[in-house]
Amino acid sequence: SIPSEIGLLYRLWTLELSTNHLTGSIPSEIGLIPWLSELHLIDNQLTGTIPSEIGLTYLQELRLFSNQLTGTIPSEIGQLSNLQELHLSSNHLS
Repeated sequence: SIPSEIGLLYRLWTLELSTNHLTGSIPSEIGLIPWLSELHLIDNQLTGTIPSEIGLTYLQELRLFSNQLTGTIPSEIGQLSNLQELHLSSNHLS
């Protein structure tokens, strides 16, 4: 699983944790990483919803495909003015 302490990595720009058989949910603390520009959590077994806190100012790439995420896509994603790539396929989103 992804520990909530991930939010303490204040200088992180890229978080690449794809294909690691991660389980559990995406911690809302990811939203505390101010400079995060790339978030890749592809091809894991992540469950739960996409946290609304994911509305990061500098986020350019959000790749969450091939997981088991449920729920709706947070409206905050629509406010990501720097977002260039959004990949959410192969989940159970509505």
